Amino acid sequence: MVAGWTPATIGWRTRLALSAEAWGRRASAAVALEGERRTWFNTLPVAFGLGIGAYFAADREPLWWGPPLAIGIFALAAWLARLRPLLMATFVALCVAAAGLLAGMLRTERVQAPVLERTMIGTLSGFIESIDERSADQRLLLLVTGFAALPQEARPRRVRITLRKTPLLAGEHIALTARLMPPPEAARPGGYDFARDAFFRGFGAVGSGLGAVERMAPPHAAPLSVKLIARIDLARNAMTERIAGLVGGQAGAVAAALVTGKRGLITEETNEILRGAGIYHIVSISGLHMVLAAGAIFWLARAGLAIIPGLALAWPLKKIAAICAMLGASAYCVFSGSEVATERSLIMTLIMLGAILVDRPALSMRNLALAALVVLALEPDSLLGPSFQMSFGAVAALIAFAEWQRRRPRSDVVEPGWFGRALGSIQIGIAGLVLTSLLAAIATGPFAAYHFQTMNPFGLIGNLMALPFVSLIVMPSAVVGALLYPLGLDAIAWWVMGLATEPVLAASRFVASFAGSTRIVPAFGPGALAGFAAALLAATLFTTWLRWLALAPLATALALAMSSHPADLFIDREASGLAARTAAGPMAIVGSPSAFVVQQWLRAAGDARRPDDPGLRMGAACDGGGCIVTLPGRRIIAWSRDPLTIAEDCGRADLVVTPLRWDGACKALMVDRRTLDRHGAMSVRSTPQGLVAGTGRDPDAPRPWSRREVTPLPQRTPVASTSPAAEPVSSGEPD
Repeated sequence: MVAGWTPATIGWRTRLALSAEAWGRRASAAVALEGERRTWFNTLPVAFGLGIGAYFAADREPLWWGPPLAIGIFALAAWLARLRPLLMATFVALCVAAAGLLAGMLRTERVQAPVLERTMIGTLSGFIESIDERSADQRLLLLVTGFAALPQEARPRRVRITLRKTPLLAGEHIALTARLMPPPEAARPGGYDFARDAFFRGFGAVGSGLGAVERMAPPHAAPLSVKLIARIDLARNAMTERIAGLVGGQAGAVAAALVTGKRGLITEETNEILRGAGIYHIVSISGLHMVLAAGAIFWLARAGLAIIPGLALAWPLKKIAAICAMLGASAYCVFSGSEVATERSLIMTLIMLGAILVDRPALSMRNLALAALVVLALEPDSLLGPSFQMSFGAVAALIAFAEWQRRRPRSDVVEPGWFGRALGSIQIGIAGLVLTSLLAAIATGPFAAYHFQTMNPFGLIGNLMALPFVSLIVMPSAVVGALLYPLGLDAIAWWVMGLATEPVLAASRFVASFAGSTRIVPAFGPGALAGFAAALLAATLFTTWLRWLALAPLATALALAMSSHPADLFIDREASGLAARTAAGPMAIVGSPSAFVVQQWLRAAGDARRPDDPGLRMGAACDGGGCIVTLPGRRIIAWSRDPLTIAEDCGRADLVVTPLRWDGACKALMVDRRTLDRHGAMSVRSTPQGLVAGTGRDPDAPRPWSRREVTPLPQRTPVASTSPAAEPVSSGEPD
């Protein structure tokens, strides 16, 4: 306070200036403290991820020399500004972002392979890399040696096909008649893009077998990588059969999936129960399994060595146990199939265990940042998937809470007696389980809502009931069983594992039976997701009061998510059907879209019904030639599969959708097969100004994972109309 001044004599402008000055000093002090705590290093993965996001958001492939040039310029600028910390940090962040963009380019170039351009039927031959047994059929991943008459440069390198159950073994060379098609793109704009996922996973077609499978001599020896992958898959399938056979039922299927990653024997009913209870993550080998497996090996190795006289005093048992856990986790990753999520979890686990070897805290935000940098550098495309977002989000929340706990003043009060200490330990354990489950649910909830349009409000209860069995009995039994498996003494371990898996399933059924255990939320856009991610990053990376800055992006994200308006119409990428919001409110399905596509549409619209609900076929007037649906606002949508009815529909509808190619005049807006070939799946909103469309892809800006040969769309002269709904369909933002 200035001498001689009192609050009564200071004007509001002066008080505002003094307040701003005080807040500026507080902010400077907080920034300096964050620097002392080395917080700013933890933001490097954020900058790297922003560069990766910029790569995938670009409307074309960047020029090969652009990112390296940007890295050089920003690195030089950072060196020149080394005496000005804030400016230097800005240039370093820009340099790291340019490196992220370059990583995306290199990853695309590394995995690029031919993708089938159209649906084809022909003789397919190839080496079996892996077999996934399912309840009704089996799914094969083939390294292709021939398909139809396609030359090698146009032939997919790998394909995924579904067959009826046939006694086959990984590593065999087979031939069969197959129907293959390009990996399908998103069922709706902004939805899950399987084509992009398949591109980065290395297969260029999917399909099914149409006849008998024939074993035949290969045209050349199998590559060494195929032999190795096949041997691992044989071992995985053998262990899956043994565990499932010894335990039996769905408990055996779940127990086998927890060990080998083979989830095909789990029925869809069980999957739905696990999802409803919020614990489906336990059957997807990722962070939880890797941590529990590595932790069990670490504990067993350390405890086993400690009982040997003399070792505990002469040898660094903790570091030896960490090395054992690193080797065991790596073997577990390879054996479980080395899926993308498993590899990410392994990298994170190895860095955490490596910190023990150099006498650093294993659970720290810096280790998590290093893991994120390594994962994103190796697999930049993982940034777009729910697995990366949810696993790193949950771990960041848990580490941030743990670091906050460490900074709190500790009480020196000790509970008297062994009973008091035991009771205190139990209370701490229960409180820890509740808090960790709650933090993980809060951190991952927005990502689950964005990718799957679901929320499990009782997931906390499901995790509290199931995770103690998984952590204390199931996973330790799995480690013991895996160690005893080569000796043939593993049956007792699988029996114990099965006994503990039954309560997990029982708890899942109990929680999933609650009304509203699975809530469907309408799809919201990437802007809201970015806001949620920014809020999570601010809340977990900062260690001072700066974490309260998370409230601004959180409020923005909530506003965007709650104000998002689901589409009124979804059109299949092949116009085999559509979903339309009727004037009465509910969605109506016409045509014959697949159940998977219908489920994606319903969830995006916030509709909780199942694809086989008979009520979905109500609200549309159909005959042999097509269907008519009236949207809110009394706009008429016609779906026609008969050329004779298209002309009639063009005269009475506002929008005509047809799986045929239409060259005739049409007063209404027309979406025919050529339109969808160019633009992919579409969504349409009915607004007072007209119909606004979102498209699955931009035909004028193809990317390597979406490039496809299409028939050029001929120019058509628009027909004048006074109807507001007959205006040209405008390009809108995807859902």
